[in-house]
Amino acid sequence: QAQLVESGGGLVQAGGSLRLTCIAPRMITSVFNPRTMGWYRQVPGEQREFIASVSRTGSTNYADPVKGRFTISRDNARKRVYLQMNSLKPEDTAVYYCNDVMAPVSWGKGTQVNVSS
Repeated sequence: QAQLVESGGGLVQAGGSLRLTCIAPRMITSVFNPRTMGWYRQVPGEQREFIASVSRTGSTNYADPVKGRFTISRDNARKRVYLQMNSLKPEDTAVYYCNDVMAPVSWGKGTQVNVSS
Protein backbone atom coordinates (compact mmCIF):
# COMPACT_ATOMS: atom_id res chain seq x y z
CA GLN A 1 0.00 0.00 0.00
CA ALA A 2 1.30 3.44 -0.94
CA GLN A 3 2.37 5.83 1.80
CA LEU A 4 0.40 8.67 0.24
CA VAL A 5 -2.75 8.44 -1.84
CA GLU A 6 -4.17 11.43 -3.67
CA SER A 7 -7.71 11.71 -5.02
CA GLY A 8 -10.32 14.21 -6.11
CA GLY A 9 -8.99 15.27 -9.49
CA GLY A 10 -11.06 15.47 -12.62
CA LEU A 11 -12.14 17.60 -15.53
CA VAL A 12 -13.57 21.03 -14.78
CA GLN A 13 -14.24 24.18 -16.74
CA ALA A 14 -12.26 27.33 -16.13
CA GLY A 15 -13.66 29.14 -13.11
CA GLY A 16 -14.75 25.91 -11.49
CA SER A 17 -13.65 24.23 -8.27
CA LEU A 18 -12.22 20.94 -7.11
CA ARG A 19 -11.23 19.57 -3.73
CA LEU A 20 -8.25 17.25 -3.57
CA THR A 21 -7.63 14.83 -0.73
CA CYS A 22 -4.39 13.22 0.37
CA ILE A 23 -4.48 10.25 2.72
CA ALA A 24 -1.51 8.69 4.56
CA PRO A 25 -2.83 5.18 5.20
CA ARG A 26 0.46 3.68 6.35
CA MET A 27 1.42 6.42 8.81
CA ILE A 28 0.28 6.32 12.38
CA THR A 29 -1.01 9.65 13.64
CA SER A 30 2.03 10.27 15.84
CA VAL A 31 4.16 10.08 12.69
CA PHE A 32 1.81 12.07 10.46
CA ASN A 33 0.85 14.88 12.81
CA PRO A 34 4.25 16.59 13.24
CA ARG A 35 4.88 16.71 9.50
CA THR A 36 4.53 19.85 7.42
CA MET A 37 2.57 18.55 4.47
CA GLY A 38 2.48 20.09 1.04
CA TRP A 39 0.79 19.87 -2.30
CA TYR A 40 2.76 19.86 -5.52
CA ARG A 41 1.89 19.65 -9.18
CA GLN A 42 3.66 18.50 -12.30
CA VAL A 43 3.10 19.02 -15.99
CA PRO A 44 4.66 16.48 -18.38
CA GLY A 45 8.19 17.52 -19.30
CA GLU A 46 8.48 19.97 -16.42
CA GLN A 47 9.72 19.80 -12.85
CA ARG A 48 7.38 19.20 -9.97
CA GLU A 49 6.19 22.55 -8.61
CA PHE A 50 5.41 23.43 -4.98
CA ILE A 51 1.85 24.71 -4.50
CA ALA A 52 1.05 24.98 -0.81
CA SER A 53 1.97 23.67 2.61
CA VAL A 54 0.39 23.36 6.03
CA SER A 55 2.29 22.85 9.26
CA ARG A 56 1.26 20.65 12.15
CA THR A 57 -0.26 23.73 13.81
CA GLY A 58 -2.13 24.83 10.70
CA SER A 59 0.16 27.56 9.46
CA THR A 60 -0.06 27.78 5.68
CA ASN A 61 2.14 28.89 2.83
CA TYR A 62 1.24 29.29 -0.84
CA ALA A 63 3.04 29.71 -4.11
CA ASP A 64 2.22 32.95 -5.89
CA PRO A 65 0.27 31.38 -8.80
CA VAL A 66 -2.36 29.96 -6.45
CA LYS A 67 -2.58 32.58 -3.71
CA GLY A 68 -6.13 33.66 -3.11
CA ARG A 69 -7.55 30.75 -5.11
CA PHE A 70 -6.35 27.60 -3.33
CA THR A 71 -6.71 26.69 0.34
CA ILE A 72 -4.77 23.91 2.06
CA SER A 73 -5.97 22.30 5.26
CA ARG A 74 -5.43 19.15 7.26
CA ASP A 75 -7.25 16.72 9.53
CA ASN A 76 -4.65 15.17 11.79
CA ALA A 77 -7.01 12.65 13.36
CA ARG A 78 -7.80 11.23 9.90
CA LYS A 79 -4.27 11.69 8.53
CA ARG A 80 -5.57 13.75 5.65
CA VAL A 81 -4.53 16.87 3.82
CA TYR A 82 -6.93 18.78 1.58
CA LEU A 83 -6.52 21.27 -1.23
CA GLN A 84 -9.57 23.34 -2.07
CA MET A 85 -9.08 24.80 -5.54
CA ASN A 86 -11.33 27.63 -6.68
CA SER A 87 -11.33 29.86 -9.75
CA LEU A 88 -9.43 27.22 -11.66
CA LYS A 89 -7.53 28.20 -14.78
CA PRO A 90 -6.34 26.11 -17.73
CA GLU A 91 -2.77 26.59 -16.52
CA ASP A 92 -3.69 24.69 -13.34
CA THR A 93 -3.90 21.52 -15.45
CA ALA A 94 -1.38 19.06 -14.00
CA VAL A 95 -0.96 15.95 -11.89
CA TYR A 96 -1.21 16.92 -8.24
CA TYR A 97 0.77 15.21 -5.47
CA CYS A 98 1.13 15.57 -1.73
CA ASN A 99 4.18 14.90 0.43
CA ASP A 100 6.09 15.91 3.51
CA VAL A 101 7.77 19.21 2.69
CA MET A 102 10.80 18.72 4.94
CA ALA A 103 11.34 14.96 4.73
CA PRO A 104 9.60 13.59 1.65
CA VAL A 105 8.53 9.97 1.57
CA SER A 106 7.94 7.98 -1.59
CA TRP A 107 5.61 9.83 -3.95
CA GLY A 108 2.12 8.60 -4.63
CA LYS A 109 0.55 8.30 -8.06
CA GLY A 110 -1.02 11.73 -7.88
CA THR A 111 -4.39 12.84 -9.15
CA GLN A 112 -4.95 14.40 -12.55
CA VAL A 113 -6.61 17.80 -12.79
CA ASN A 114 -7.73 19.05 -16.19
CA VAL A 115 -9.13 22.55 -16.58
CA SER A 116 -10.75 23.36 -19.90
CA SER A 117 -11.02 26.88 -21.27
